[in-house]
Amino acid sequence: VELVESGGGLVQPGGSLQLSCVTSGFRFEVYSIGWFRQAPGKERERIACISHNDPSPYTADSVKDRFTVSRDNLGKTVYLVMNNLKGEDTAVYYCATGGTVTAGRPCASASIDEYNYWGQGTQVTVSS
Repeated sequence: VELVESGGGLVQPGGSLQLSCVTSGFRFEVYSIGWFRQAPGKERERIACISHNDPSPYTADSVKDRFTVSRDNLGKTVYLVMNNLKGEDTAVYYCATGGTVTAGRPCASASIDEYNYWGQGTQVTVSS
């Protein structure tokens, strides 16, 4: 199982970024993928997740209306489009999945402990 994030970088407040999570080594259609972030000194938080053919993916209240999660099932890739970025969005962003994080349940119902496959993370820094 492998997940590889990309697309992070330095952006000014109000700017946008698109993160990608390319996956391999498992049946992509069976599992949900979550996006998490961790800022220095803070706990890792889930900000979005999406299942196969999910008409209503989950986004956390802290990023709702600014972040959008989507997936390309053919390319086995999950995207996170981040608009109107703020300083508090500065963090390392990770995508993850797990053996029990399956498409047959709401992706937000899985606890963070159930995510046992993680990418290496990509740094997002929002600063002027």
